[in-house]
Amino acid sequence: MFLVKRISFLGAITFLLWLPLAAVAQTAIAKPADPNLAAKKVCETVSLITGVAISPLMGVSAVGAYDYFQAKSPEEKAGLPWFAQPIFWIPAMLLVGACFLKDTAGIALPTVLKKPFDVAETCEHKISGLVATGAFVPIIVNMMHAVNATTGPGATMSSLGFAAVSMPNWLYDILMTPVAMAAFFVVFLASNAINILILISPFSTVDAALKGFRTTILASVVGTSFVNPWIGAAWALIIILFSWLIAGWSFRLSHFGLSFIWDFITGRRNRFHPDPKENKLFLGRKIEKVPTRTCGKLSQNEKGELIFNYRPWLVLPLRTLTLPAGNYEAGRGLFYSEIMRLEGESLKTVILLPPRYRGHEEEVAKIYHLAGTRDVGIRAAWAWFKSLFGGKRAAA
Repeated sequence: MFLVKRISFLGAITFLLWLPLAAVAQTAIAKPADPNLAAKKVCETVSLITGVAISPLMGVSAVGAYDYFQAKSPEEKAGLPWFAQPIFWIPAMLLVGACFLKDTAGIALPTVLKKPFDVAETCEHKISGLVATGAFVPIIVNMMHAVNATTGPGATMSSLGFAAVSMPNWLYDILMTPVAMAAFFVVFLASNAINILILISPFSTVDAALKGFRTTILASVVGTSFVNPWIGAAWALIIILFSWLIAGWSFRLSHFGLSFIWDFITGRRNRFHPDPKENKLFLGRKIEKVPTRTCGKLSQNEKGELIFNYRPWLVLPLRTLTLPAGNYEAGRGLFYSEIMRLEGESLKTVILLPPRYRGHEEEVAKIYHLAGTRDVGIRAAWAWFKSLFGGKRAAA
């Protein structure tokens, strides 16, 4: 049932986003004297939505600079929107350039020195996403008005075989704007998830690969739109649909990353103490269909079972998950810690602890009656390396 609903929603989005494209295609046939202007405008706007969502600051500043240099007179430049004014797009491009330089030198930088810059870039990405929304809405509304002025909503529907359907311009705009906003949001979520993966990755080479992947997707949107607007729009729709399919995963990862960033930049662990009864944590692996990085609160009942209470999408009705019985330990990580379960001779991550818990692993172990604590990840590797030269390893 869930899959049917999701496919139906995808079909609705595809249908609504494709309406203006089909309309201008019909217009191109009916009016051969002016066949390309409206079609090109609509296709480029669909690609623009996707490109700006992938990299909001770069997209908005690039559009602003383009509009500024396209203006022919000082009066036209003065009448441009805020994002096309040099006071915005020049500093924005400088910031984009600084991020590029950071990424270029990122492989050579030690992980500990590089991560603060990744945190700053992730904050910029989230903030610029909100800023891009302000630029995105008028672009979409103007595009819809342009299509309606050229073909009219009635022509749009009749071109798809709905000759009897009549739709006022204002109703058409009201329907299209939230659909376009939803498309922007899911693509932005997917792009932001890549930022979070970069943030939590301990390896610079993985960071470079993820950034290369995101840049390739952005370049493909721009490139296909430049070569052929129709191909560019079709490719943009594919990206939008794929982003919707992974929206839940992207949302959970983004929320985890937001918690990570907040703890990091505020130094929260220095003034934080775990609650003796219930603590906000993240699921570290999929358990009984509950997906990884689901946010919830961990407690322990009278039987000694670990209970994970959570709300899907943070707002849906409360649900309860009982963690499997077993031998659990708290793992001390370099950037964040974990609660792990011993399975045979290996330890499996079950709970992810936000950075505020670093240094409080012993307290967590006592609250939930865990078997003990140990170093994990890079921290464990460093402890082992020190022991080779006579250093003391942390007690497990």
